[in-house]
Amino acid sequence: MKLLIQGNNITVTDSIHDYVQQKLEKAVKHFQNITTKVDVHLSVARNSRINDKHKAEVTVYANGTVIRAQEGSENLYASIDMVSDKIARQLRKYKEKQLAKKNHAQVKAGDIVEEEPVTTDLIGDRAPELPSEVVRMKYFAMPPMSVQEALEQLQLVDHDFYMFLNEETNEINVIYIRNHGGYGVIQPRPENNNGHNGNSHG
Repeated sequence: MKLLIQGNNITVTDSIHDYVQQKLEKAVKHFQNITTKVDVHLSVARNSRINDKHKAEVTVYANGTVIRAQEGSENLYASIDMVSDKIARQLRKYKEKQLAKKNHAQVKAGDIVEEEPVTTDLIGDRAPELPSEVVRMKYFAMPPMSVQEALEQLQLVDHDFYMFLNEETNEINVIYIRNHGGYGVIQPRPENNNGHNGNSHG
């Protein structure tokens, strides 16, 4: 297992490195046959108003699938503990789904996502907050996939949404967790389609 540890506003000391390595080796112990690389990003927020200043983010690359988890607390070691437990649960869930997939036929995409207008209030009751500095750019491969596969990815990456290349339309779509339960998909729509502008989500 290849382990890469990076720090932002924090020096990754030998003791921190050893602690992360020990916790994550334990977390992926039963999944080493599918785990190729583990990226760890540790950061400390400089903003004094933020309670959970110490954040630990872990990305596991398993059989071409990205499994991600992040946790924050007032103590770096506590954050590492929590994120290690979370990534172990995510890996277990992924392996169970892979086994279930062999035994069950795939659900049709239409059974998962209802066609309905996209809500304009995508952030719900979360307070919008602009970053104090430029956020880092992320690049990743985007192989074509079905809506069902995108839903499975969304459940593994610990995000509210997942962007993917729809294999049926060859267009970029976004699948997201709806505030009132279930999932929705945002798809591009050509301008002047039925008299609506393509930028409208109404």
